[in-house]
Parts: sequence; structure tokens; C-alpha cells
Amino acid sequence: MGFRLPLANAAHHEGRFYVFVQANGGWDPTSFCDPKANVPGEPVINSWARQGEIQEAGNIPYAPFANNEAFFEKYFERMLVINGVDAQTNSHTVGVVHNWSGRTSEGYPTATALLAAHYAPDLSVPYLSFGGYSETGGVARFTRMNNPNLLRNVATPQIPHWNADLRYFSEADWAALESRRAMTAQRLANRSDLLPTQARNREYYRSAFNAADGLAAYAAALPPNDQLEQPETYAGANYNYYSDLRRQAQLTVLAFKTGVAVSADLWLGGFDTHAYHDRDHNWLLGNLTDSVDFLWDYAEEHGVADRLVVVMGSDFGRTNAYNAKYGKDHWPIGSYVVMEKNQSWTNRVIGETDERHFAQRINPATLERDDREGTIIYPKHVHKALRRYLGIEHTPGALRFPFNTTEDFPFFT
Repeated sequence: MGFRLPLANAAHHEGRFYVFVQANGGWDPTSFCDPKANVPGEPVINSWARQGEIQEAGNIPYAPFANNEAFFEKYFERMLVINGVDAQTNSHTVGVVHNWSGRTSEGYPTATALLAAHYAPDLSVPYLSFGGYSETGGVARFTRMNNPNLLRNVATPQIPHWNADLRYFSEADWAALESRRAMTAQRLANRSDLLPTQARNREYYRSAFNAADGLAAYAAALPPNDQLEQPETYAGANYNYYSDLRRQAQLTVLAFKTGVAVSADLWLGGFDTHAYHDRDHNWLLGNLTDSVDFLWDYAEEHGVADRLVVVMGSDFGRTNAYNAKYGKDHWPIGSYVVMEKNQSWTNRVIGETDERHFAQRINPATLERDDREGTIIYPKHVHKALRRYLGIEHTPGALRFPFNTTEDFPFFT
């Protein structure tokens, strides 16, 4: 599972928790957070714009499409939208790497990995990944956490969870193992003459069981399988879609609550809608926003919402016109959505695209459009600003992978 036992402490983290939601395949910002109406004399950019008008929640415009209204009206006060972000590619591989690391070439870690490395290097499963881009650059470990039964098997090996009435160990044998553990720990604790290596190994021994206890607490917090959020399916025009995004959110919140993780990458695929774009994107965007809504509500229920930071993004955007199959192809211009409660930088939009969804230059000092002195916003600008805001800009991991000669955008001031 990729978890770490040495020096693990299951519940010492008191800071924020971080969730990055990857909409894989290239979402359509013009039908989401950077809405575009049709331009007379130009190809139709959005079918919804033939009857509907661009809506606004607080200071944030949104498209009247999918379940956007419910999402933006509920969350605009904890939302920052960064539009006009140029991924500089139409390639999925490069777009994914660029948007989630800030670089077009592989090797740079995700912000999720840097956060885990700095804030929770000794937790047992500090960085959860449910798919997508999860490069660590060697600064941390990630743990795939798609199957709760595997976690239960690791956390409580004495019980086969496919049949809880059976045991791998008898009650007497398991009690003997527990007793032996306690005796060894007590014997080591009473030693005052240990050499440095022996003393370090004693701490490893202690922390290994702390980690095991933490994983056991996490496993115990998981609902039975029939009470876990169930995957959702949709028979789309392109293929059958599958989403377990709500379950990913559920497992993540419980990991945060029990103190075994601080960061997670959630993943939903299918956004590459080259045919019948409107039909399939309607379900995909709706599932995405409903799942993020569930994430916030579930975090509220379990007492971690006030410490939660959520970042949403994708490979890139989709073209500003439909193709012959009523789909939309690859377009390099995308958006990010950053969410957090009770912050001064929310309820606003930074970055700009024109009516045909071409990115415009933005002045890093004023955050306004500036065709002469400004620059196009790239993923590196967003990642640099996130690193600074989240307190990891000068950590050893971040300094190994710097954004030199990159303009500073004060997105979070």
C-alpha cells in the first residue's frame, strides 16, 4: 500500500487538509466557470447559449449547464476561479503533467506530494491517490486507496474480512502476540544504556505500532461496505461512464479525521468528449460538482471542513466550436477552481479570456488585463502561488523543484 511505518504518528497533524480534484480528459470551462455566449458570425461555441444566458453567483459568472447553478450558488463565497490558464499543449499526457506539477516535462512532484512531505512526513499514509497524476519526485510516498477491504486486511490482519466469523489467529494466539508486543515495548522503554543506533531502533519499534494503531483507527472508522458511497454509472453517447468520486471523498475525509493523511488526489475520468459533447459533459460536470459538494458536506459532518482546501482542475479545455460529431476537441486554455472557507481571496475571478476563449495577458501586480506589460497565466504561476500560500515554498522538497524566473501572482491576497 505504500504506507510508512517508521516514526509514524497517527494523530499529530493540526493544520489544514488538502484535496486536489483531477477532472481527467480536458473539461470545458466555457460550460462551467468561464462561460461563453455565442458570437454572431462565428461558429457556435455552446449550444446552451442559444436559449440560456450567462449566470452569476456573487462575483463569479457560470454557465447555466449541468448542475452548475446549485454548485456555484452554494459555494461562491469560498471559491476563487483562475481562468485563462494556458497548458501550452493539446496532448493529454503533457496537459496532465503540466497542470498538476507546473512543468511540461515529467519529474516535478504534485503539490499534494510536497504538502505531505512537509506537513506529515511521518504519518502512515500521508498522501492518498485515487488515480491520475501522482508524481512524488522522491519527496514523499503516495498510497493508492481504492479498496477499503485491502486497508482492513492490512490494519487488522487477525481477521479475514471476507468472512468476519473466521480468524487467521485464535483468540489465545492473538492475545499472546499482543502480550509479547507489550512486554518488548516495556523492556525497551526501561533500558537507559542503549547505544544511539539501538535507541533509534527503539523509536522505530514504538512508532511502527503507533502507525499500526493509526491504520486500525482508520479502518475502524470506515463504514461497512453496504454503507460506503456506491459507484455511479451513466450510459453515455461515447461510452459507459463510471464514477466512484463520492466514495473517494468519503475515504479521504475519514483518513483526515483519523489523522493518517493530510493530502489526497481525487480523480474522475471521461472528459475527453470528442463526440456528443453536451450530452456527456452534462453528466460529467454534474457528477464532478455533486461529488465536490458531497466532499464539503461530509467534511462538515466529520469536523474537518474548516481545515479543508480544495483545488479543481483538468488537462486543458475544449475547442471553441463543435466538430462534425457534435463534440469538442482539445484546446490548451483551461481553468482552476480553488476553494476554502472564510477567506478574503474568495468570491472572485482572476484571469481573462476573450469571447472566443483565447487567453489574455494579465498584469501580475494588478491582476488586471494588460496587453502590454502582462503575461499569460500558466500552470507554473498557479503552483508557485499555491506553494507560497500553503506554506511550502521554501521547504526542502519545493527547493529541489523550483519555479525560477516565474512571475509572482498574488492570487491569495
